[in-house]
Amino acid sequence: MLTRHPLVTIVIAQLFGTSLWFSVNGVGLALQGAVGLTESDLGLLTIAVQAGFITGTLLIATTGLADRVRASHLFALSAVLGALINAAFIMVADNVTLAAVARFATGLCLAGIYPLGMKLVVSWTPNHAGAALGWLVGMLTLGIASPHLLRGLTLNLPWQWPLLLASLLALIAALMIYLLGVGPHLPATAKSGRPWAGLAAFKHKEFRAAALGYFGHCWELYALWALVPFLVARELERLEAANSAQPWLSFATIAVGMPGCVLAGRASRRYGSARVAFVALATSGALCVFYPLLGSTPPLFLLALLLIWGFSVIADSAQFSALASATAPADRLGSALAMMNAIGFTLTIPAIALVTSLWANQGLGVIWWLLPGPVLGLMAMRSLLRPAGRT
Repeated sequence: MLTRHPLVTIVIAQLFGTSLWFSVNGVGLALQGAVGLTESDLGLLTIAVQAGFITGTLLIATTGLADRVRASHLFALSAVLGALINAAFIMVADNVTLAAVARFATGLCLAGIYPLGMKLVVSWTPNHAGAALGWLVGMLTLGIASPHLLRGLTLNLPWQWPLLLASLLALIAALMIYLLGVGPHLPATAKSGRPWAGLAAFKHKEFRAAALGYFGHCWELYALWALVPFLVARELERLEAANSAQPWLSFATIAVGMPGCVLAGRASRRYGSARVAFVALATSGALCVFYPLLGSTPPLFLLALLLIWGFSVIADSAQFSALASATAPADRLGSALAMMNAIGFTLTIPAIALVTSLWANQGLGVIWWLLPGPVLGLMAMRSLLRPAGRT
């Protein structure tokens, strides 16, 4: 029954599975009060997840695991392990070192969810990959935003509840993908794996350009998502509004990227993935420039700008993946995407570290640290611009 609507199944499973990613950030303010974590500690925990994801993607890319094991099996196993580790975080939250280890392990598991989700989409819906991946990345965005929603729904309950609910969603995701299986349009496995197989894709000029654009996008994206609760809290304080609105507004700021991804995917069918990605990256880059300069404007205006930023900052992600998928060797697609993810997410670590450690001293000025990503990404992807309709 699931195979009748494979894309729907995959994107919902992606939503549920990636709820593990920012599950701790969703209860960040509660953890600051309950166990004494600082803003820098929360930044460390976010970086730990990123480091785990990078390590995991490098592992599956360099070993060829992403192409030697059925994608549905690897996704399901990763989601189950991630759910268990995410729940175990509750027992070590008061110890920053152990908490960071738990988040690192969660990131390892996410490496078997996100890149493999992209491969599953291509295996079931190879045509109009930009539109299909737009839905997938949109659900990733919604999944990353979901901890803030879960916290808003359980605001009067202990902080452990959103974490447990995220783990439950990941278990459901594992079951859905296990039952779905791999689509018919890609080989389920590769006969043999070569070390560093994913790097071979960088020999292709167009893949390399798409990857470099993606790397610039990554520098900005996750650092902004890490900043969202702080940016929202700043405007709520200026409005003298209740803190209870913070999780809801943080959720909205990140979740609005979901329709951004979907609309970008639709636009890619007319204008091409390269053009759509360029416009989205240019928009978010412009906000990197101007948002700090507008810091004294009315809080509601800045919250509205945050929504525009949340809409545009992720809209290009799926289009970069579609461009990469179209130029990577088909029998090494999983490894190539995993390698691209690994390098891109490596760049998120210094970006997150900069903005979270400097926020207390620089305030909105930390946003300018994000600007090199969009600028360099736009420069790299100029060669990808082609006549409308090409992806």
